[in-house]
Amino acid sequence: MEVTSIQNGIIIDHVPAGTALKVLEYLKIDPSKTKLALIMNTDSHMYGTKDIIKIEDESGVDAIDLDVLGLVARTATVGIVRGGRIVEKKKPTLPEHVVNIIKCVNPRCVTTTEPAVQMFHLVHSDRQEYRCDYCDEEAKF
Repeated sequence: MEVTSIQNGIIIDHVPAGTALKVLEYLKIDPSKTKLALIMNTDSHMYGTKDIIKIEDESGVDAIDLDVLGLVARTATVGIVRGGRIVEKKKPTLPEHVVNIIKCVNPRCVTTTEPAVQMFHLVHSDRQEYRCDYCDEEAKF
């Protein structure tokens, strides 16, 4: 299989195997309207297997939210490509707060009964545990 290089855009590498489509969904990237390549379940020296997402886009890293990427693909790295070469690499981190990315699953939470901003805070970074700011329910995603 051959996937050609991109000239300008981003490469999201080291995405946990089998999760590339979920990552695109959380990043709000529509595959039907975006020039991209998905490489799924490819070999990785560090993780055994991984996914890779290549996005051809002039806006580069501004096209994605690194906080969201850190939340859904903690091991990922982002390479910014200009003129066919990687000019910068970024590593997303777990955000302390997330807003309107995760939804509270507690049926008694105010966010499930009324229109409200969905806000969660990081409790344990080692377990990637987030809790609702309103009811303290653990996030499920």
